[in-house]
Amino acid sequence: MAAGPFSVIPPRCVGDTVSFTDADTAHLLHALVLLLTAAHGCGYLFAHFHQPRVIGEIVGGLLLGPTVLGALWPHFEAIVFPAGGPTSPVLGAVYQLGLLLLMFCSGAEIRASLQRKESKAVALIAALGTVVPFAAAMLFIHLVSPGGLQGTASTPSSFLLVFSIAIAVTSIPVISRIMFDLGILETPFARIVLATAVIEDVILYVLLSVALGLVQQGGTGFGLPKVLGIDHGSGLDIAYHVLITVSFFAIALWVGPRLFAWSSAFRYNLLKRGNSIAFQLVFMLVLSGICVFVGVVPLFGAFVAGIVVGSSDEQNSESRADIQRFSFAFFVPVFFAIVGWRLNLISHFDPIFFLYFAAFACLAKSLSVFAGSRLAGESRKASRNFAVAMNARGGPAIVLASVALDARIINEKFYASLVMLAIVTSMLAGSWLGRIVRRGGALRPLTTNARATLSKEPEVRQPVEEDATAS
Repeated sequence: MAAGPFSVIPPRCVGDTVSFTDADTAHLLHALVLLLTAAHGCGYLFAHFHQPRVIGEIVGGLLLGPTVLGALWPHFEAIVFPAGGPTSPVLGAVYQLGLLLLMFCSGAEIRASLQRKESKAVALIAALGTVVPFAAAMLFIHLVSPGGLQGTASTPSSFLLVFSIAIAVTSIPVISRIMFDLGILETPFARIVLATAVIEDVILYVLLSVALGLVQQGGTGFGLPKVLGIDHGSGLDIAYHVLITVSFFAIALWVGPRLFAWSSAFRYNLLKRGNSIAFQLVFMLVLSGICVFVGVVPLFGAFVAGIVVGSSDEQNSESRADIQRFSFAFFVPVFFAIVGWRLNLISHFDPIFFLYFAAFACLAKSLSVFAGSRLAGESRKASRNFAVAMNARGGPAIVLASVALDARIINEKFYASLVMLAIVTSMLAGSWLGRIVRRGGALRPLTTNARATLSKEPEVRQPVEEDATAS
């Protein structure tokens, strides 16, 4: 997997120490100021108009990249974001930390969502909403040659997994934020959507980790796969990455909460006693490092660490909230802004391909969710709402696009289409659900059990404005 979105050019060195000149520092500070200002400014505007804040952060980066600033004022873009010097690798490091913290915060939120579910509807929607899009993606690849979408390091298995994930993924952070703003987060509708998205995303992140593991070069790799001498691309390589990813996930969820609770209460844990926030961050970095060693992508370690920390007692909740607040103030907006900055809609975006790819992706996902909802006994109206909500791809699709491009599984053309698909489907879900709420519609499933409790549900609140804690 590549180190990041920027060409990693080492900064100037004096002896064994890294030296930043005043000009290097100025370039880095100017780049960060512009990225943060654009991300938060555009994010605020999008949230003000009841659109996902994360989409505004991406658009902010898009304005600074080759699509807008680079096309209108290329000389200025080259000055602010120079290809050489330390600015490139430092921003790449911030980008990677933002990705890890985003996955950590998403994992921490998942634990709470798993406790809220309507079993029959969740099971059927999750099953059909995952299996059917996967099968449809395989058929699509069989009928349409994907050669123009693959990156230089892609293998047939890794590309198939990434393409299938792109069709099946649902965004937990985006859809939960949309429903929070609309005041429907405590309804049965929201519980079913979030619980289904949790199950889907856990499965899909496991598969993404396998896909990324398959493109690591066995001969020059690092860690356990190299020690074992596993040949890259072999059947043993595929079996190893499937087994090690699932095993890591199962063992971490079994042992992790107990280990975290024990270490938190250990009287000689000076790190925890000194700073609880630092302790949780170190726990995240350790699990991410273990993933790197065993051949699993580090973002999966951060994701699992978030689930483990999110399951801990309330004494750690304040530290989790502090990590989340700072992450979504600095690292995560910079990550999404860089995602937008990398988009080149002038050179690498094919609108014709995007139209039929987006139509296929939306139909495959929406129809499968609609079918699962109807089989669970929901009404047509409720099933349509489920289909639109679960079609929002948001952050997970953007993470998928970013890491797959860094790993060279996909090329710039497919990257642009994946990011645009995340933007379009997230805005569509926000607009659809917002329109229903503003018209007085109740976003509740109409099963027998739901009808029995419908009179006990609180009235739908009007949209509220609060600072975003999740994108």
